[in-house]
Amino acid sequence: MKIVSVVGARPQFVKLAPIHKAAKAAGVEHVIVHTGQHYDPMLSDVFFEDLGIGAPDVHLGVGSGSHGVQTGAMLAALDAVFDEHRPDWVLVYGDTNSTVAAALSAVKMHIPVAHLEAGLRSFNRRMPEEHNRVMTDHAADLLLAPTQVAVDHLASEGLAKRTALVGDVMTDVLYEVRDQVAGTRSVLLQELGLESGGFYVATIHRAENTDEPTRLAEVAGSLAGLDKPVVLLAHPRVVAKAAAHGISLTQGSLIAHAPLAYPELIAAALDSAGIVTDSGGLQKEAFLLGVPCTTVRTETEWVETVDLGWNVLANSAEEIAAGVTRPRPADSNAEPYGDGHAAQRVIEVLSIWRR
Repeated sequence: MKIVSVVGARPQFVKLAPIHKAAKAAGVEHVIVHTGQHYDPMLSDVFFEDLGIGAPDVHLGVGSGSHGVQTGAMLAALDAVFDEHRPDWVLVYGDTNSTVAAALSAVKMHIPVAHLEAGLRSFNRRMPEEHNRVMTDHAADLLLAPTQVAVDHLASEGLAKRTALVGDVMTDVLYEVRDQVAGTRSVLLQELGLESGGFYVATIHRAENTDEPTRLAEVAGSLAGLDKPVVLLAHPRVVAKAAAHGISLTQGSLIAHAPLAYPELIAAALDSAGIVTDSGGLQKEAFLLGVPCTTVRTETEWVETVDLGWNVLANSAEEIAAGVTRPRPADSNAEPYGDGHAAQRVIEVLSIWRR
């Protein structure tokens, strides 16, 4: 069996790592295509090294651009890649432009497509990610769902026959990295003079929080007013947006910092008093690490984190402050995202699925 994985952004590199490991263990030929959607080395190349994936087999180097320009460039390049490799499966991950571009290219070439992390829904159609994930689910031949909630969403859309519940592959790699960094201190402690449990880690990157100057200023101001230092791991695009509009990302309690390699991010989360984010993946990682999370959005795909009390949704400065300073949630033994062996099940399902 031959699988071509198409990835382009940091969360996808994390999901790719356990899949690559499971494919190698099963003797499956696995070709990795990096679209170049995230082109900063700290958001791209270093993840391949730190997660033991190795260099991508193909690097398209698409870079930044509007949704249409970026997706179109990927489509144009992927046709030739798929034609050369003719895999048994094209495996796409999550909800980025890389995801929908690879799915569209493959289905039009009659190459089977499997969507990892299928069935997630925010029900917010203003989010580009929501369009990407819905279109990919309806185009794909096999839907690899991470949770029972995701399975239920797919069933309600008439896609039950194409769905398999495999668990969440990010849980696989998170548990492995968590064990690797156990007992080590975050580089942020010495670098910024912080104490364990005496700071928050923040990531803010979604368009609804960063594209409008007034909104970006509001979010930055709310983080600056928190009761402990807030280390904002700032994506280059957000840094550029803030600079263009004269918004300081280092003010009050807020400290701008370059993104961290994945093991360092996990170490920082474990040393922190809490997470503030608008990321999908980091909400779930915080839950799995037992770190309280406040999500700067009006909805989440990972509803289990909210239902179990480890995540709260916040929009205004007041809501963010209340979420961050809330009492620690009660411990939970729930495992809504699986047991850490999802990648093995993905490879097994791909090998036996009949289309």
